[in-house]
Amino acid sequence: MTDTTLQLEDAAIGLDDDAPAAWSAATWFAVISLAATSFALVSAEFLPAGLLTPMARDLGISEGTAGQVVTATASVGAVTAMLSNVLIGRLNRKTVLVGLMALAVASNILAALAPNFWLLLLGRAGLGIALSAFWALSVAVVARLVGANATGRGMAIVTLGVSLATIAAPSMGALISDWLGWRSAMAMTAGLAVLAMLLQLLSLPTLPAAESNSLADVFRLTRRRGIQLGMLAIVLLMTGHFAGSVYVRPFLEQVAQLATGPIALALLGFGIAAVIGNIVGGRMADANIRLALVVTAALMAIAALALVLWGVHMGVAFGFVTLWGLAFGMGPVVLPTNLSRAAPDALEAAGSLMVVSFQVAITIGAIVGGYVVDNYGATAPLTLTAVLAALTALLALLQPRG
Repeated sequence: MTDTTLQLEDAAIGLDDDAPAAWSAATWFAVISLAATSFALVSAEFLPAGLLTPMARDLGISEGTAGQVVTATASVGAVTAMLSNVLIGRLNRKTVLVGLMALAVASNILAALAPNFWLLLLGRAGLGIALSAFWALSVAVVARLVGANATGRGMAIVTLGVSLATIAAPSMGALISDWLGWRSAMAMTAGLAVLAMLLQLLSLPTLPAAESNSLADVFRLTRRRGIQLGMLAIVLLMTGHFAGSVYVRPFLEQVAQLATGPIALALLGFGIAAVIGNIVGGRMADANIRLALVVTAALMAIAALALVLWGVHMGVAFGFVTLWGLAFGMGPVVLPTNLSRAAPDALEAAGSLMVVSFQVAITIGAIVGGYVVDNYGATAPLTLTAVLAALTALLALLQPRG
């Protein structure tokens, strides 16, 4: 075991303790290893967006069929989220996290080498297990590393990997696919997973199980009012986001009448603002979680509504797409932290419910957004985003101050 790991074990803070004034180098190293993990996993998750055409051509399938590799990751992840923290029992959480990255490495290699669609699908299903189980554990592990009162800042660093992967993975995947082929791009994500696993081995302290969950424990947690409100906030805000954000490009093309170049710049602004939102959301969540949730939801509502009302003007479109990105960057930090405050004694079970809520929101958002845009036009999904985000802000006002 390294000296760094020993230092972190001695400095690790329990869930009932206050956060330290300043994190040690060992603490930073451990949290950054989790950020590297989120970057590796989410890069692999979003990579197919830039690979569908060459992947479909090579495997002799349609692009629509190839797109089901994304569905496989999400659907397996939704089921795993409910079971992962039950199945790991009393295993050391460091061992579990390292094992999940080993699974991600194997899954990405299988996907890269798959001679047919079904083995590719199997590889992506393995990634779904690693991805959802990691996020189900993330809040509990971060709280143990940095202290409960600094969970927001810790999660902001971890979710920074998500924002960076969202920006980089599709474009880098497309470029590498053009240069070296789609299988090389898939293999690259296995390399990222190996690096993340090595960082975990070097930096994470031993993390004995603080709790052992059963499905009954997870379902029992849903009786708490704070958990119910936290899950509802995730479903409302993320359903709104995914119902509308998928159709931002068609909106910019049809309403703002922007060409491909300006649209790419607008989406880049969205991504950069999301990174800033990670940092802002973490600090606000630790200071006042209720206010943080109100601000996150209100910013998204304002951005979406402004695009509907005045998005025909290029400057307005650029500005409010960027504001939406800021709100979206705050969401993955603020929403899990908000949910965890209702279950400080059962963070792993709450993590399972958090992942399920996100998966439900993504699924509903995709289905409803597609129906709305087909039947009511390009502005309708954004109107739905504004309404659901405003409802989330009102819901946040019902929560206790904190």
